[in-house]
Amino acid sequence: MNKLFFRILVLLMSLSLIGIILVQVFWFNSSFKNNEEQFKYHVTQVIGNVADKLEQQEEYSFYDKYNRIKDSTGKIPKKEDLLEVLYVQRNTKTNKTIVYSNTLTSEDYDINGSVFNKKFSSERFKSFSSRRVTEVYNNNGGIDNNNLGQSIIPDQRFEKSGSLDILNKVQQQIQYKDIASLTPIEGRITKDKLYKLLKKELEEYGVKTKFEFGIYSSGVPTKIKSDGFHFDKESTYDIPIYTDNEGNSKYELSVTFPHKKKFLLSELLSITILSIVFTLIIIVAYTSALNQLLRQKHISEIKTDFINNMTHEFKTPIATINLALDAIRSPKVIEDKEKVYRYLQMIRDENKRMHAQVENVLRISKLEKRELDITKEPTVITDIIDDAIEHVNLILEDRNGSVVKHYNAARTTCLINEVHFTNVLVNILENAIKYSPDAPEIEIFTENIKDMILIKVRDHGLGMSKIAQKRVFEKFYREHTGDLHNVKGHGLGLAYVKRIVEDHNGQVYVESEKGKGSTFIIKIPLIN
Repeated sequence: MNKLFFRILVLLMSLSLIGIILVQVFWFNSSFKNNEEQFKYHVTQVIGNVADKLEQQEEYSFYDKYNRIKDSTGKIPKKEDLLEVLYVQRNTKTNKTIVYSNTLTSEDYDINGSVFNKKFSSERFKSFSSRRVTEVYNNNGGIDNNNLGQSIIPDQRFEKSGSLDILNKVQQQIQYKDIASLTPIEGRITKDKLYKLLKKELEEYGVKTKFEFGIYSSGVPTKIKSDGFHFDKESTYDIPIYTDNEGNSKYELSVTFPHKKKFLLSELLSITILSIVFTLIIIVAYTSALNQLLRQKHISEIKTDFINNMTHEFKTPIATINLALDAIRSPKVIEDKEKVYRYLQMIRDENKRMHAQVENVLRISKLEKRELDITKEPTVITDIIDDAIEHVNLILEDRNGSVVKHYNAARTTCLINEVHFTNVLVNILENAIKYSPDAPEIEIFTENIKDMILIKVRDHGLGMSKIAQKRVFEKFYREHTGDLHNVKGHGLGLAYVKRIVEDHNGQVYVESEKGKGSTFIIKIPLIN
């Protein structure tokens, strides 16, 4: 159940993390598309405004030139009545009559289109004015409809006159567009002027990125273009410019943005960085939580394995002690002093064995709490090795094993704690004996490398896997052998070895191959 719960929890956490990342990707994609649409809208507004301003500026320039020519002629315009409109309204009850007349007059200044363009001279420029008169006749009793306003004096009379700006503007606009359509594009706009106009409009709309532009005439590029202009379907925007009187245009303004994507991404940069940072924090938190879960699971397994191993380690000596005590109680044995001493020795040995296990646990605990007193003195390392061999000599003899020494180091004096370093070597030698299925054959080497001494303990036993080599110095770690307990121990010895060696400013590591034995290497600094 615990394993199932753990797997479900990991699965849910993984799905949640993937979901968060997918949401972030979806949000980024949506934001990018929204920015692209907004960019397109702004650019469309910009080039539309530019097109309008180009026409307005050209039209203003035309009007300005026309007015200056008109003022410079000094001629009195010839007047010609074009149209007179008469409107009469009579109230039959009160006999009140309103008469409205409007006279339209054109004024010819003798200016024709050839002044602006030699190709255009058929039309002359005129201005229009009107004279508007309103007469009110009250109850006069007899107004002659055929002679209104001639024989009878009106009771009220209103007169207005002036230029007809609307007609003037329409006439001038029509004539301006006809004349301008015959002018080549190079005579209507310059590259610098178009660049400044585009730049100003783009900055007003917040589009602050590099742009290139060009004008096409009926699909053919003209000379009005920027030096780096290159048509790109995805980042180029077009609009017709300089429409004629029929609403058609042969010119098209194209504006392209070579760094469009970079600009759009920069708009999202700050929020994207925050999003990435928070996503990374979530990933780190998830990884940390998952690591903690795995560690807790691993610790739980180690704890179970440790309890099982410790139970097995204590079970055998306790059973042996109980058997020995039961044997001593026997009347036949108690009278045989030799057997009593032998059983007592067995009890003593098993008691020492349990005591050694407890000491091992306590030593590790003190090392963790930095309570272990380690005083160091200059010591010859080979003497420590010989002492360690002496400690395991009885076990070796019992297993018909042997130790071959290869002392090749010329300098052997180190600053070490004799007791703890002896325990280190004893632990390594005991491991070599335990993990040798046949008679143990152990070799010990010493050699100098610079200001260090290397101690190598080589056996020809079971060896270990690559994974075990990485974790063999972890507390409570033992390579799994199923439920078999043919090799006793609880994974504390090598953890103790690593802590003591590191406390001596040294290093310890292992080289091994499954089925071919292991070599434990200790590197300790020498006294200069």
